[in-house]
Amino acid sequence: MLSVKKEKGENIGIQLPPIIFGTSSLGNLYQSIDYETKRNIIRECIEHSFGKALFDTAGKYGAGLALEVLGKSLSDLNIHPDDVVICNKLGWYQTELLTQEPTFEKDVWMDLKNDAVQQISYDGIVKCFDQGNKILGIYSAKMVSVHDPDEYLGMAKDKIEEEQRYRDILEAYRALAELKRQKVVTSIGIGAKNWKVIERVSADVELDWVMIANSLTVKSHPEDLVRFIANLNDKNIQVINSAVFNGGFLVGSDFYNYQRVDKSTEQGRALYEWRDNFFSLCSKFNVKPAEICFDFGFNIPGVSSIALNTTRPEKIKENIMMINKTIPEGFWKAMQEEQLISIPVIR
Repeated sequence: MLSVKKEKGENIGIQLPPIIFGTSSLGNLYQSIDYETKRNIIRECIEHSFGKALFDTAGKYGAGLALEVLGKSLSDLNIHPDDVVICNKLGWYQTELLTQEPTFEKDVWMDLKNDAVQQISYDGIVKCFDQGNKILGIYSAKMVSVHDPDEYLGMAKDKIEEEQRYRDILEAYRALAELKRQKVVTSIGIGAKNWKVIERVSADVELDWVMIANSLTVKSHPEDLVRFIANLNDKNIQVINSAVFNGGFLVGSDFYNYQRVDKSTEQGRALYEWRDNFFSLCSKFNVKPAEICFDFGFNIPGVSSIALNTTRPEKIKENIMMINKTIPEGFWKAMQEEQLISIPVIR
């Protein structure tokens, strides 16, 4: 049986900080936030980061709003472009908002002034890259990836279309590889919720890093995924574990993996029951759910970084300090006994 135990001296290719700052909240994920609060979030991230702050963003986040706010905030804070690293997940192109609500991810993004369309191809990914840098202003993305290739493949109506869409993805990566050869960007990765698509792409594309969203959490941690991450580590491919709170649900939100949970369904009731039991154990051992989510997600062998996102500036330092939190061994034993986790945790 696999266990969660990170060994020292794991292989590394590119160097990533242990904490990467997500920016989906800058795009009004779930709620609209005023600019001053967003700028304060950026300020706190920079002040408390390990070395240069690394911001993970995407054209999809608020249909370019996150990019816009990130660039404006950094400029207002007088941050030199060389003193920050920006990772842009590409594949969504900002367009004019022609409907009352955006046409992507219904009920997820609030108060948007633009829409976005998916453009995954050689030309499409270059357009997204150029547009993203234009929105960022004097800043530019040095880490890039194809965003949501799993969703792009999932829209295929049949096997023939699926194969064509996969060729589109490979063409997008050909464009990114050229940008890297030209030293326009420093590294290439992939970000997806369905880790099986990451596995497929990694067999055909030379990647520097992968970002796994929602798939590897204290709630969901398939053994074959844990093995895959260990294999990536053997190949010097860095793994960023993103959305370790399952879209906020594990720390109190009503959204699980960006979908509102329906308590009237069997699946919805099961999720709330799991969380109630999880919260009860956290209370018993005097630990915070967020600390548990971070500790579990960060200590999977092969994981180099955790991407964290918040809407509250005052939480930034606290979130970063979770890296030093020691979780009682008895907590993990209780989680196993309650069948709330499926693999042993060894610290």
